[in-house]
Amino acid sequence: MNRLRARTLSLLLPLLALAACDNGIIDNEQQVNTAWGNLQSQYQRRADLIPNLVETVKAAAAHEKDTLTAVIQARNSATTIKLDAADLSDEKKVAAFQQAQGQLAQTLRQVFALSESYPEIRANQNFRDLQVQLEGTENRIQRAREVYNSAVQTFNSSILRWPGRWIAGSRKAKMPFEAQPSAAQAPTVRF
Repeated sequence: MNRLRARTLSLLLPLLALAACDNGIIDNEQQVNTAWGNLQSQYQRRADLIPNLVETVKAAAAHEKDTLTAVIQARNSATTIKLDAADLSDEKKVAAFQQAQGQLAQTLRQVFALSESYPEIRANQNFRDLQVQLEGTENRIQRAREVYNSAVQTFNSSILRWPGRWIAGSRKAKMPFEAQPSAAQAPTVRF
């Protein structure tokens, strides 16, 4: 009887360990998906703020129509590229999404530079309030990217290490966010 228990226990323990490993991989993947959803939420917040910013700046700086038009075009481009959690392993889709978001961030930096050159825009309280909100949103986006990349690293490690590699099955590594090459350059503002 004791031998039967010992044998049953010796077979059951490895199965329990494998189940725990699989559950860990599932938890890690859910963390990636949650972090991705939070990052998407911050991008949506930015996209929702931009039309208000543009309308406020238009009223104060009608002569800078080209810059404002570029902001709208960049915003529209950034919001048309959709990327959901199922696409996070597709390097091309992630790169296209990142490029569109990078263009929008670059265009927004031009608006901030515009406000430095035109004190009457800077003096407009609505513009200042919206600029503060946009800067806060950019900070939230950066933090959400960091959280997402951390979750991706944890998930990818869990499916690449043993026994996770064996248990992961068809799960693929997720793509982290990387800075666009243009992010190292200051924006050029032309007047």
